[in-house]
Amino acid sequence: MTKATNKNPTTVTNPERTATPLFTTNYHVYINHTDAGGIVYHANHLVFFENCRRDWFTQLGLNGYFLQADDGQIQHFVVTQADLQYKRAILLDDVINVRIDNVEIKSASIVFYQSIYRQQSQNKAVGDATAGLLSSTKIVVACVQNQITSNSIDNNESNKTAPMRPIRVPQKLRDAIEQAIGEHNK
Repeated sequence: MTKATNKNPTTVTNPERTATPLFTTNYHVYINHTDAGGIVYHANHLVFFENCRRDWFTQLGLNGYFLQADDGQIQHFVVTQADLQYKRAILLDDVINVRIDNVEIKSASIVFYQSIYRQQSQNKAVGDATAGLLSSTKIVVACVQNQITSNSIDNNESNKTAPMRPIRVPQKLRDAIEQAIGEHNK
């Protein structure tokens, strides 16, 4: 684990892929994930990546969508960047392994490096030809806090301020991720 000491972002891990992912989980591909040809619709890669992040946060004991910031305010996450690389099609009835390979924590955002692999087939005739990397991504998730309150809605003040403002990654979240990375690197 490397940790930068500069004033701005704190890099928790090297963004290069590690041999063992930080977190991994399997999902079954159902008809609702696919188009008419039985191929997973491209946007559903993002859904699988999101579900994996949510499942990891749950394993860490965190509510993955709404967290209490250090000042007591409720904050949440918005995706600000998604760089996807599609390698092979994900097919109906596949069992896929979705991974969080690495994470970087910056002052007000978290960068996730994730990948999807097809589980190896039990069918010896198909063999390893169906296994392998299907897609990978770098997703930047910003921590934000709502600016709109029930009073501002009642007074029609929502047009005067931005609906959300960036905030620092809450210490509880930072600590949980750093602990998980530290345990992973042992």
